[in-house]
Amino acid sequence: MLDRKLIVENAELVEQNCRNRNAKADVRRLVELETRRRELLNAVQDLNRRANDVAKSIGQAKSPEEREARKEEGRLLRQQKDAAQAEHDRLEAEIHAIQITIPNMSHPDAPVGTDDQANREVRRGKFEPRKFDFTPLDHVQLGEKLDLLDLEGGARTTGHGFYFLRNEAVLLELAFQRYALELLIAEGFTPTITPDLARDEIIEGIGFNPRGPETQIYSVENSGLSLVATAEITLGGLYAGQTLDAEQLPIKLCGVSHCYRTEAGAHGRATRGIYRVHQFTKIEMFAFTRPDQSEAMLDQICQLECRLFDGLEVPYRVVDTATGDLGGPAYRKFDLEAWMPGRGEWGEITSTSNCTDYQARRLNARYKVKGEKGTHFVHTLNGTAIAVSRAMIAVLENHQQADGSVLVPEVLRPWVGKERIG
Repeated sequence: MLDRKLIVENAELVEQNCRNRNAKADVRRLVELETRRRELLNAVQDLNRRANDVAKSIGQAKSPEEREARKEEGRLLRQQKDAAQAEHDRLEAEIHAIQITIPNMSHPDAPVGTDDQANREVRRGKFEPRKFDFTPLDHVQLGEKLDLLDLEGGARTTGHGFYFLRNEAVLLELAFQRYALELLIAEGFTPTITPDLARDEIIEGIGFNPRGPETQIYSVENSGLSLVATAEITLGGLYAGQTLDAEQLPIKLCGVSHCYRTEAGAHGRATRGIYRVHQFTKIEMFAFTRPDQSEAMLDQICQLECRLFDGLEVPYRVVDTATGDLGGPAYRKFDLEAWMPGRGEWGEITSTSNCTDYQARRLNARYKVKGEKGTHFVHTLNGTAIAVSRAMIAVLENHQQADGSVLVPEVLRPWVGKERIG
């Protein structure tokens, strides 16, 4: 969440940022409540000081009557202090409830717009969209023809949006994981396999809403736990409530996890096949940095995403995400969109975000500098290395051949064990 002092001192700027990001937050109400809260805090401190002074003077009373009068004065002061404290605490809770609805500020270079239509293309990968001399199939048709996907079986056993991977698709999923991990380990990332569940307070700290009708999160009833929508949640929560040494930063992690999403409100062509599903495997990058390191780390993570998909020989473009499509925690976000011949359009395959201290403030993740007093909030960044379901779409559709087979990208062949599927 944003620093409360920043909100109060820059209320108009924060309100404009909310409008740019399609966020509804009562900034003016927060400012009013915070002004009153500060007044009450001063009153509580004053009443407490006066009550303490009276308590110290009781022993100096010259008569029993004076002693009882001072006791009564002290009792009344403490009653007033308790009432002021209760009102202060009520206001604090209301302020916090508004504060967590206010999104992060936006990078000044981020395109201003209401949705992804305002995203700005900044560059393309090594490969341009292929010109086919035959009518390309989409991944559902390829999956059926090559016996790689069983969507009907997934629907029968679990429901729409679930699926079975079969045969070489299983090998492809495992190959994607090994391919991504080897590259990231070489770049100094510590590999992890994260839990598939997280505490609700961690999920909220990262910026997701684990409960309610519009949530994208599957919650476990009567447990305080929910299934993670991304390893960003578990990796980001790893240092919740912790204070790191500045010398430890940056910390670069990559996590393999299943991801579970309700996809509330999803509809249309994006729900065909495995583009938007309720469960998939993802390799996620996450970094904890000092504030002066985070912009360079964002560029590094984005470059790694580009290297991964250049290696897969998939045509893609990088887009600077518009303010209305950033999501609450991100200060700046870049997406990779692959060309998907079966759909005849670009489709998001990765994203990378600099969340500055927005998540860290919610999670209370800090660092300290040797020889200096106090602590500071870390900056957090996340980026998709490979979301397997969408990477599989991109590889199958872009590497399909006229005879209906699919060439396996050279970088995956050591783990798939063959050059061609079909």
